[in-house]
Amino acid sequence: MKLIRSATTNPGKLREFRIAAGHFGHSHVQIEPLEHIASLPECTEDGETFEENAIKKAIHYSVHAHRPVFSDDSGLVVAALDGAPGVRSARFAGLKATDEENNRLLLEKLEGVEQRIAWFQCVIALAHEGRLLGVFNGSVEGLIATEPRGQNGFGYDPLFFHPPFDCTFGEVDANRKLAASHRGQALKKMLDYVDERL
Repeated sequence: MKLIRSATTNPGKLREFRIAAGHFGHSHVQIEPLEHIASLPECTEDGETFEENAIKKAIHYSVHAHRPVFSDDSGLVVAALDGAPGVRSARFAGLKATDEENNRLLLEKLEGVEQRIAWFQCVIALAHEGRLLGVFNGSVEGLIATEPRGQNGFGYDPLFFHPPFDCTFGEVDANRKLAASHRGQALKKMLDYVDERL
């Protein structure tokens, strides 16, 4: 069994990380949250790109663990909003914004807008004791729906319509979403690396 730590406190992301190991044929890779992460000095996410934030977090938290630690930075990029919410996806409507508040603001900003192309982007960085081991990317294109649909997933999933599914990410189960999602793509690349190199 290979153990790697995740530097996320987002329960939705952690659930997807754990499902991914089995889904992509790496069930012998165990993904657990970084112990006592809430008591560790917080990493300030002030990067201008997903990659900058992911790398910064992975290196920051990896010095507090004996196992490799990975961190992801991901978000929604909307063409009509000049790339917003982007790296500020989780705090689009404010620092303590809920998913519902972020979704509501997105719909307000896109009211009357016909061009609704968007994509999810994810960057995962893997580090060990302060040293960067690898960076893994994933992205998936879709459209922003005019109203939330589905109770699955988290974040902007209920608004992200994926044409190949003919529904939103909020209307599919975690395994089906992982097969196509930005996070699933990046996770598969990282898990392949862990199997081959660690």
